[in-house]
Amino acid sequence: MSKLSFRGCAALCALTTLGAGAPLQGHAQSLPLDPAVHTGKLANGFTYYIRKNTAPRNRVTFYLVNKIGSMQETEAQRGLAHMMEHMSFNGTTHYPKNELVEYLQKSGVRFGADLNAYTAFDETVYQLPLPSDDSSIVRNGLQIMRDWAGEATLDPTEIDKERGVVLEEKRLRNGAQQRFQDQMMPLQVNHSRYADRLPIGLESVLKTFTPETIRSFYKDWYRPDLQALIVVGDIDVATMEAQVKQMFATLKNPAKEKKREYYTIALTGKNQFMALTDAEQQRTQVQVMIKQPELVIRNREDYRRFIVMQMMNGALQERFQQITTQGNPPFLQVQAGLGGFMGGLDAFTVNIAPKPGQLKEAFNMVWTEVQRMQRFGVTAAELERGKKNFLQEFEAAWKERDKTPSDSYVKEYVQYFLKGAASPGIDAEYALVKTLVPGITLDDVKALAKQAIRDTDRDIYMEAPEKDKASLPDAATVDGWIAAVARAPLQPWQEAATGQSLLETMPVAGHILQRSGPDSLGVYTCVLSNGIKVLVKPTDYKNDQVMISAFSAGGTSVYPDPLFMSASNAAQLVAANGLGNMDPVALSKLLTGKNAMMQPFIQERYQGFQGGASPADLETALQLLYLEVTAPRKDTNIFNGLISRAKASLAGRGNNPDAVFADTAAAIMGMHHYRRQPLTEARLEEVKLDEAYRVYKESFANAGLLTFVLVGNIDTARLYPLLEQYVASLPGHAGTSDWKDLGIHIPEGKVNATVYKGNDNKAVVNLVFSGTYAYNADNNMQLTALGSILQFRITERIRETEGGAYSPRAGVTYNKLPEGRYAFSVQITCAPANVEKLIAATKEEMDKLKTNGPSEDDVAKFVAETRRSQELQLRDNGFWMQYLVGRLQNGDPMNAVLHFDERLAMVTRASVQQTAAKYFTNENEVRLVHLPEAK
Repeated sequence: MSKLSFRGCAALCALTTLGAGAPLQGHAQSLPLDPAVHTGKLANGFTYYIRKNTAPRNRVTFYLVNKIGSMQETEAQRGLAHMMEHMSFNGTTHYPKNELVEYLQKSGVRFGADLNAYTAFDETVYQLPLPSDDSSIVRNGLQIMRDWAGEATLDPTEIDKERGVVLEEKRLRNGAQQRFQDQMMPLQVNHSRYADRLPIGLESVLKTFTPETIRSFYKDWYRPDLQALIVVGDIDVATMEAQVKQMFATLKNPAKEKKREYYTIALTGKNQFMALTDAEQQRTQVQVMIKQPELVIRNREDYRRFIVMQMMNGALQERFQQITTQGNPPFLQVQAGLGGFMGGLDAFTVNIAPKPGQLKEAFNMVWTEVQRMQRFGVTAAELERGKKNFLQEFEAAWKERDKTPSDSYVKEYVQYFLKGAASPGIDAEYALVKTLVPGITLDDVKALAKQAIRDTDRDIYMEAPEKDKASLPDAATVDGWIAAVARAPLQPWQEAATGQSLLETMPVAGHILQRSGPDSLGVYTCVLSNGIKVLVKPTDYKNDQVMISAFSAGGTSVYPDPLFMSASNAAQLVAANGLGNMDPVALSKLLTGKNAMMQPFIQERYQGFQGGASPADLETALQLLYLEVTAPRKDTNIFNGLISRAKASLAGRGNNPDAVFADTAAAIMGMHHYRRQPLTEARLEEVKLDEAYRVYKESFANAGLLTFVLVGNIDTARLYPLLEQYVASLPGHAGTSDWKDLGIHIPEGKVNATVYKGNDNKAVVNLVFSGTYAYNADNNMQLTALGSILQFRITERIRETEGGAYSPRAGVTYNKLPEGRYAFSVQITCAPANVEKLIAATKEEMDKLKTNGPSEDDVAKFVAETRRSQELQLRDNGFWMQYLVGRLQNGDPMNAVLHFDERLAMVTRASVQQTAAKYFTNENEVRLVHLPEAK
């Protein structure tokens, strides 16, 4: 994926709540569109982009992009652009009612995960990934896109059913953050039209609009001159283009077209301030936003400015990381940088989370660094590191150019169509980057900082708990803080020390005792002289990726409760201190331009390491591993800072209704065991640096107990000498280790708890049905099928029939160790008045599965989705890493995946019904409900 596609994806994510800009105007030197993309415009104005791409194989992704959103709504239509998106899934000419979703699920497409859409201020986008090895599915996929473009039926009965779903989606947003957003939005958008056109709309409109009102919106705006079809995947481009022309050329624009207005947010030159409080806000947060004209990358100069922006943003991030790491600053975290906003604007934004009672100190410290950047720009060393990292990221993307996922291309072309954002292709873009980056100067960054960090068009927003209302500063006070910082003398940023090399002396190499493989899975195995076992699966799924995992049994389970807090935080704390004689800042600088990382972990039953690297930097990753075993660093100042921030982050947690419910649920589900209690300041006091350091050293004292798994683009001939140098040299010997069964599991019997917290008209229901389980591959497949089919039934009943929730969730988990157990869970967010009704509906659907079994359609959907998902997983490094580690830890046969299709074929209506009858016993039921406080 190219840097532009990364930026395009980031902009796309932002645009799901913000807005797109005006259409592309003429630019004499605009960067040309990637010639690999076949594009055209039909006589009716409909645009298409088609590209062949085989990552993943036998898949194609369709996107239908409409240059319309909530900004095109009339006052009587507020919320109907989003409602229209929903209705496109509830009936079209060729797929009435819910037949569209049913057909796609039986074709292996997952609703929500694969099949989806979003509505923003200025666009509505539908996505449809499909198998491409079945021409009938591809043809029907095109027909679905054609139906979405102009043939939604908008049946009144379906409209009324969907009202409840959209209202429940709106309910999900209820909370302190939404209340803050509702008040801040008019200021943020300078009282423009955007303030009155949030895509979710108005409840009053959603409840009462007539079918004719939404039909009017559809006829006016869903039209070919505002639409584009993007097709990327493993397809024949010429055949696809012919089908697109045949199918979409018949779309017609309205006889009387409404003008499509392009709205922007005007800069006023004024500064604005707002301080807000809420009883449910956990802690104070501050945002400073300096609005300015948007940068849309269309030509070479735009791109150069984008690179300069990355240099400034990267240096700011690095500085605040250093301040946070090396000291005990008055803030919990800071984010600062220049990026996209909305309505034709970018914004230099600073987000500050002060420690309780240290608002002024935090603001002044952060604003001092902002001013330092504004006055002096970046240092020569910062610029050099920024350039190296930028080039390394691009080189990595370029190396993966033949493995770039189709979704990345699609999202890039979405921005090309909507905003004219350049999409020249990775070859041209990498060449451009290599040309531009060396010429970026200190003066370039300084000039941008002076322009971006200015004293006009500056908004300041404060969000705080209600109890802090009287102590919050007003606009004049904050302006005084800013003025004082501006008057204060400042020196340029002082560079911290940088490490010279990871290893001062090379370790004494060990050797490989024995090798075997490849086995039936393509896995090689070797045993090292210090007892370490290594499994290696070379793949060609990614060109620039090697994943590494190592583990041994033990974890926190082998330590007594009084040491639990130190043990459970040991790996995180020690890793945060750096390595050897380098603190984390020096270590980070030393790794500039490297694509390598390694992190230790100490979990309940295992300890080990997880990381990865590009093939070129694999040696660096193994050097990091060697140091993490042999030279962990202990730093009291860093430890004290971490604990101080952790304590401060807990302040006000009792105000947050969701946090209170989550803590209660975790304690109940963990049998109120000491190790499952919520984190508190008192528990943090139990964390001792010396204890944590001792646990860490003990956990990895004998590296010979570790098992390593490496997956990715691996040359074994190059790997084996590296294993001998950095892994076989680790201190240790062959042996065995084990974990301790703590006896903690989901409680048995009937457990019923209700938490009354908060004032929003919103309820959350968690139902868990659990028990002991005979874990094996056949049972696992049947249980997985039952969990997926329960999700189908819950979605159909709770969402579609009852209109009672937007996204009810159901599923199953199971484990072999420490003992075989299963758990079915259902989560529903709904109106408080509907809690009992929806719980009853859930249990009724479970009873139906016990009594009648699933439908043939439900079984067909599960089989299709599972088979298609497995096809993709088998070409994913992450899947193989998880699979191999899981098999090793459980002691399961390694070749089980080779018999996947056989077990999938055993899933039938009868088998699922038998599984439901066996496990839907209601003997062990946990019912957790979150309701608002009584008024």
